[in-house]
Amino acid sequence: MFIDKYKTLTLNTSNGRKIRVRLSVNPRAKKLILRLDQKRGEAVAVAPSERKLAEAADFARAKLDWIERHLDAQPKRIVFENGAVIPLRGRACKLSLDGQGRMAKLIDGDPQILALPGAPETLPARALRVLKKMAKSDLTEAVARHAATLKVSPARISVKDTRTRWGSCSHQRNLSFSWRLVLADPFVLDYVAAHEVAHILEMNHSRAFWQTVERTYPDWRRARDWLKVNGPALHAVGA
Repeated sequence: MFIDKYKTLTLNTSNGRKIRVRLSVNPRAKKLILRLDQKRGEAVAVAPSERKLAEAADFARAKLDWIERHLDAQPKRIVFENGAVIPLRGRACKLSLDGQGRMAKLIDGDPQILALPGAPETLPARALRVLKKMAKSDLTEAVARHAATLKVSPARISVKDTRTRWGSCSHQRNLSFSWRLVLADPFVLDYVAAHEVAHILEMNHSRAFWQTVERTYPDWRRARDWLKVNGPALHAVGA
C-alpha cells in the first residue's frame, strides 16, 4: 500500500491488478466513508479530518474486494474523441471531425453524426460546449411548458456538470440542471424539468410535491426509475 503526494492510494489485488483510491477529507463526514466517483470511474475513501486519512487508507485496503467488484460493474467510460459513439437524446451519435466550415452540425442518421470540424485536440472542449448548448435549449423549452401548466415563473435556467443531482431549484426560483440529461431519452429530461419546476411551488418531496409533479408530468415514475438504472452510464460519457 502506497500513498503519494496527491493523496492517492495504490492497492494491489491478488491477481496483480493495481487499483488507485483517492483519499479525501470532508469535515461533515461522521465516519469513514468509501464510495465510487461515477464521473471519474474511481473509488474514494473519505475521512472526517486529515489525521484520519491513514485510517481511511486502511479502511479502503480492507474493502479491496468490494472496490474491485464495484469498479468492474461500472459502465464503460466514453471519452470525447473522433469516432466515439455517445448517446444523444436517447439515440446513438458518432462524434466526427469531418464537416464543412467551422460550425458544429448534427446530421440525422443511424447513428446520428455530430460533426465537429477542427483540430483533434480541441474536440473534447467543443463537444462539451455543443452538448451543453443543446441541453440548455431542450431544458428551456421543457421548463417553459411545465411552468405554463403550473402557472409559475422560473427566474433563471443554467446547465452544469453536477455529480449528485440531476437538477435543483433555489428559493430564488433559479433552476439548474445537469447537461448530461441531453444524452438521455427525451422523456427523462422532460421529467427532470417538471420535477424542478414543481419545486417552485413545493420546496420539499412531500406528497403535495409529487402531486404537483403529476399535474404536469403524469408518467414521472417511469422516468425516475430510468434514471436510477441508467444514470451511471450518463456519468460515464465524456468523463
